Amino acid sequence: MEFRRLQLEDVILVLPDVHHDERGYFLETHHRDKYAAGGIPETFVQDNQSFSRHGVLRGLHAQLRHPQGKLVRAITGEIFDVAVDIRPGSPTFGQWVGEILSGDNARQLYVPPGFAHGFCVLSETAHVQYKCTDVYRPGDEIAVVWNDPEVGIDWPLAEPVLNEKDRKAPRLAEIVETLRSV
Repeated sequence: MEFRRLQLEDVILVLPDVHHDERGYFLETHHRDKYAAGGIPETFVQDNQSFSRHGVLRGLHAQLRHPQGKLVRAITGEIFDVAVDIRPGSPTFGQWVGEILSGDNARQLYVPPGFAHGFCVLSETAHVQYKCTDVYRPGDEIAVVWNDPEVGIDWPLAEPVLNEKDRKAPRLAEIVETLRSV
């Protein structure tokens, strides 16, 4: 198992050991002690799963007063998974990293608390699962619009499928004071 720190140091790409044989494969998707040694010591308290079709973009989402760390993986299909640093005062505030996660590569992305998270589906469909370090609180959710020019995410889709909430999300500059007030 390998844990790679990405350009945004607190974001970690997990490359699990996948054991293949004639029956298929086996891998550990979480092991508290191994993940802690790899830089992810958090306790996960909620698991979520989504199903999306090609071109769907979900995000960029975070929680304000109860930030969630997320350990994200694509069970089937392929996604472009993104983390954006929205921690006021951070030297990497407003910067992003993205990784391809798929059922085939079995990679996971750890998105720490204080980061907005989103993904878009590159395959025909995708099942995505993620573990969270805090429970979801609907009234605490904040969002950043997916195509904020100041963040400048290089999404691999020009015309994603969005829900109304994500389409109308504010730019990061519009929520900076809200982020600082916490």
